[in-house]
Parts: sequence; structure tokens; C-alpha cells
Amino acid sequence: MDEVERVERAMIAIRRRQTKRTLAEDEPAGQAFDVLDVIEASEGPTVSAVATALAVDQPRASKLVSGAVSAGLVRRVADQADGRRSVLVLTERGQALVTDAHQRRQRAFAEAMSRWTPRERAEFAGLLTRFVDAMR
Repeated sequence: MDEVERVERAMIAIRRRQTKRTLAEDEPAGQAFDVLDVIEASEGPTVSAVATALAVDQPRASKLVSGAVSAGLVRRVADQADGRRSVLVLTERGQALVTDAHQRRQRAFAEAMSRWTPRERAEFAGLLTRFVDAMR
């Protein structure tokens, strides 16, 4: 098995574990949670920003955002620079959910790397970040 196949298998295993809720106990599933991640990571996020970040069309992004709004995780706020535009903001509940998810994931990652040296952890972080950046 070559390196590319090993990476593919590892990525599939990660996705399956997330799907099985190993890393995502109380999170909304899949793209529903991705919306919260996009909003948290963006400055002045809009439905268009969500669509771009998730590589979905505008109607799909709008539906995902509406679901998050209905669930009380996101609210729409008028853009101060352009009142015709809405900016998406995490509610207190949405922010708490994202914060809890970060903490839970980071604990799982730290446990998985607990027997690694600091140098191995740093090298992995650098290579993984580089890999993700190259996938854009």
C-alpha cells in the first residue's frame, strides 16, 4: 500500500468515527454543524459565505442556515454597513455547542497523541495543516 492510499484510508477512518459520533456526541450532524464552524471562523459571515465554505449552492446553504436559526443556534443580524444584508451570528447556545465540540475534539486528539513526543506532535500539526491547505 502506498502513502496516498494510507492517507485515504486514514481519512475514511476519521470520517467514520465522526459519523459514529466518536468525536461528535451532541453536535448536529454533518453540514448542520459545519454551518456553525463556518460562522465561528468567519468575519461578518453571510449565507453566501456559508455556501462558499461548504461548497454548496445558495439554496442549500440557505436551508442549512434556516435550520440552525430554527434550532436557536444562529441568528440573523442586519449588517451595519449594508442594511439590506444579514450577517450570521452564533447565539449563546450555538457558541456553547461549538466551544464544547472544540474541547471534546481537542481532548480526543490529545489522547490519541499522548505517547508522541512534542516534536512528533509539532511535525504532524505542520504536515496536516499543509495537507489541508493544499486541498483547497
